[in-house]
Amino acid sequence: METSFRRKATAVTFAVLALTLAGGGIAVAQPSAKAPQAAVKPTDRGTNSQPPVSAESARLSKAALKAGGVSTMAASVSITVVNSNGTKARGAGTVIKYGTGQYEVQFGYNVASAVIVATVGRADNCCIPPAGEISVAPRLLTPNGVFVQTRTSSGYPTDLGFHLVVHTP
Repeated sequence: METSFRRKATAVTFAVLALTLAGGGIAVAQPSAKAPQAAVKPTDRGTNSQPPVSAESARLSKAALKAGGVSTMAASVSITVVNSNGTKARGAGTVIKYGTGQYEVQFGYNVASAVIVATVGRADNCCIPPAGEISVAPRLLTPNGVFVQTRTSSGYPTDLGFHLVVHTP
Protein backbone atom coordinates (compact mmCIF):
# COMPACT_ATOMS: atom_id res chain seq x y z
CA MET A 1 0.00 0.00 0.00
CA GLU A 2 2.84 2.37 0.83
CA THR A 3 4.43 1.74 -2.57
CA SER A 4 1.12 2.48 -4.27
CA PHE A 5 0.82 5.75 -2.34
CA ARG A 6 4.36 6.78 -3.31
CA ARG A 7 3.65 6.10 -6.98
CA LYS A 8 0.44 8.12 -6.84
CA ALA A 9 2.17 10.97 -5.00
CA THR A 10 4.94 11.02 -7.60
CA ALA A 11 2.43 11.01 -10.47
CA VAL A 12 0.45 13.84 -8.90
CA THR A 13 3.62 15.84 -8.32
CA PHE A 14 4.70 15.55 -11.94
CA ALA A 15 1.20 16.38 -13.18
CA VAL A 16 1.05 19.51 -11.02
CA LEU A 17 4.50 20.62 -12.13
CA ALA A 18 3.61 20.06 -15.80
CA LEU A 19 0.43 22.10 -15.42
CA THR A 20 2.31 24.82 -13.60
CA LEU A 21 4.94 25.03 -16.33
CA ALA A 22 2.26 25.17 -18.99
CA GLY A 23 0.39 27.90 -17.09
CA GLY A 24 2.91 30.71 -17.41
CA GLY A 25 5.99 32.10 -15.72
CA ILE A 26 7.65 29.97 -13.11
CA ALA A 27 9.98 30.40 -10.20
CA VAL A 28 11.69 27.58 -8.33
CA ALA A 29 13.54 27.89 -5.04
CA GLN A 30 15.64 25.42 -3.14
CA PRO A 31 17.34 26.22 0.15
CA SER A 32 20.77 25.28 -1.18
CA ALA A 33 20.43 27.46 -4.26
CA LYS A 34 21.86 30.94 -3.97
CA ALA A 35 19.75 33.71 -5.48
CA PRO A 36 21.52 35.81 -8.10
CA GLN A 37 22.11 39.41 -7.17
CA ALA A 38 20.02 41.70 -9.34
CA ALA A 39 21.43 44.85 -10.86
CA VAL A 40 18.34 46.74 -9.72
CA LYS A 41 18.55 49.57 -7.23
CA PRO A 42 16.32 48.82 -4.21
CA THR A 43 14.99 52.38 -4.25
CA ASP A 44 13.85 52.06 -7.87
CA ARG A 45 12.08 48.74 -7.86
CA GLY A 46 11.58 47.60 -4.31
CA THR A 47 13.96 45.29 -2.52
CA ASN A 48 15.24 41.77 -3.01
CA SER A 49 15.23 41.06 0.72
CA GLN A 50 12.47 39.67 2.88
CA PRO A 51 10.74 41.87 5.45
CA PRO A 52 11.44 41.06 9.11
CA VAL A 53 9.39 38.27 10.66
CA SER A 54 6.53 39.85 12.58
CA ALA A 55 5.45 38.68 16.02
CA GLU A 56 2.15 37.51 14.50
CA SER A 57 4.00 35.49 11.85
CA ALA A 58 6.21 33.83 14.47
CA ARG A 59 3.17 33.00 16.63
CA LEU A 60 1.26 31.51 13.68
CA SER A 61 4.32 29.52 12.61
CA LYS A 62 4.78 27.94 16.04
CA ALA A 63 1.06 27.15 16.31
CA ALA A 64 0.98 25.57 12.83
CA LEU A 65 4.03 23.41 13.52
CA LYS A 66 2.59 22.31 16.86
CA ALA A 67 -0.79 21.45 15.32
CA GLY A 68 0.79 19.70 12.31
CA GLY A 69 2.62 17.13 14.40
CA VAL A 70 5.02 14.65 12.87
CA SER A 71 4.16 13.36 9.43
CA THR A 72 4.76 9.69 8.63
CA MET A 73 4.34 10.25 4.89
CA ALA A 74 7.40 9.72 2.71
CA ALA A 75 6.59 12.79 0.59
CA SER A 76 4.08 15.57 0.75
CA VAL A 77 2.65 17.97 -1.84
CA SER A 78 0.76 21.09 -0.84
CA ILE A 79 -0.95 23.44 -3.26
CA THR A 80 -2.19 26.92 -2.41
CA VAL A 81 -4.00 29.48 -4.58
CA VAL A 82 -3.74 33.08 -3.34
CA ASN A 83 -5.65 36.16 -4.50
CA SER A 84 -3.77 39.39 -5.21
CA ASN A 85 -5.08 40.94 -1.97
CA GLY A 86 -3.40 38.19 0.07
CA THR A 87 -6.46 36.08 0.85
CA LYS A 88 -6.28 32.34 0.32
CA ALA A 89 -8.67 31.23 -2.43
CA ARG A 90 -8.18 27.52 -1.80
CA GLY A 91 -5.60 24.95 -0.80
CA ALA A 92 -3.37 24.42 2.20
CA GLY A 93 -1.59 26.86 4.45
CA THR A 94 -2.09 30.26 6.01
CA VAL A 95 -1.33 33.42 4.03
CA ILE A 96 0.16 36.61 5.50
CA LYS A 97 0.50 39.72 3.32
CA TYR A 98 3.37 42.03 4.29
CA GLY A 99 3.31 44.78 1.68
CA THR A 100 2.92 45.39 -2.02
CA GLY A 101 3.69 42.09 -3.71
CA GLN A 102 5.04 40.44 -0.53
CA TYR A 103 3.36 37.34 0.87
CA GLU A 104 4.18 34.54 3.29
CA VAL A 105 2.47 31.15 3.17
CA GLN A 106 2.82 28.93 6.26
CA PHE A 107 2.17 25.21 6.41
CA GLY A 108 1.72 22.76 9.30
CA TYR A 109 5.05 21.09 8.65
CA ASN A 110 8.69 21.97 7.97
CA VAL A 111 9.26 23.06 4.35
CA ALA A 112 12.91 24.12 4.74
CA SER A 113 14.14 21.33 2.43
CA ALA A 114 11.16 21.44 0.07
CA VAL A 115 11.06 22.20 -3.64
CA ILE A 116 8.93 25.31 -4.08
CA VAL A 117 7.27 26.25 -7.37
CA ALA A 118 5.05 29.28 -8.03
CA THR A 119 3.40 30.92 -11.00
CA VAL A 120 1.32 34.05 -11.45
CA GLY A 121 -2.31 32.98 -11.71
CA ARG A 122 -5.92 33.76 -11.00
CA ALA A 123 -8.16 32.03 -8.49
CA ASP A 124 -11.14 31.85 -10.85
CA ASN A 125 -11.55 30.03 -14.15
CA CYS A 126 -11.80 33.22 -16.17
CA CYS A 127 -9.24 34.84 -18.32
CA ILE A 128 -5.49 34.78 -18.64
CA PRO A 129 -3.63 36.12 -15.60
CA PRO A 130 -1.89 39.48 -15.88
CA ALA A 131 1.72 39.52 -17.00
CA GLY A 132 4.25 39.65 -14.22
CA GLU A 133 7.09 38.01 -12.37
CA ILE A 134 7.14 35.89 -9.24
CA SER A 135 9.94 34.83 -6.90
CA VAL A 136 9.83 32.27 -4.10
CA ALA A 137 12.18 31.37 -1.28
CA PRO A 138 12.09 29.57 2.06
CA ARG A 139 10.99 32.10 4.70
CA LEU A 140 13.82 33.32 6.91
CA LEU A 141 13.56 32.17 10.55
CA THR A 142 10.30 30.33 9.79
CA PRO A 143 10.92 26.64 8.93
CA ASN A 144 7.31 26.08 7.85
CA GLY A 145 7.04 29.26 5.73
CA VAL A 146 7.51 30.23 2.10
CA PHE A 147 8.14 33.83 1.03
CA VAL A 148 6.59 34.94 -2.27
CA GLN A 149 7.27 38.21 -4.05
CA THR A 150 5.35 39.40 -7.14
CA ARG A 151 6.37 42.16 -9.56
CA THR A 152 5.29 43.70 -12.83
CA SER A 153 7.13 42.68 -15.99
CA SER A 154 9.19 45.86 -15.51
CA GLY A 155 10.33 44.66 -12.07
CA TYR A 156 8.21 46.93 -9.86
CA PRO A 157 6.48 45.37 -6.83
CA THR A 158 2.78 44.78 -7.45
CA ASP A 159 0.02 42.65 -5.99
CA LEU A 160 -0.62 39.59 -8.20
CA GLY A 161 -2.51 36.39 -7.52
CA PHE A 162 -0.48 33.19 -7.67
CA HIS A 163 -0.48 29.41 -7.45
CA LEU A 164 2.07 27.80 -5.12
CA VAL A 165 3.20 24.14 -5.06
CA VAL A 166 5.41 22.86 -2.23
CA HIS A 167 6.87 19.35 -2.49
CA THR A 168 8.72 17.93 0.48
CA PRO A 169 10.86 14.87 -0.20
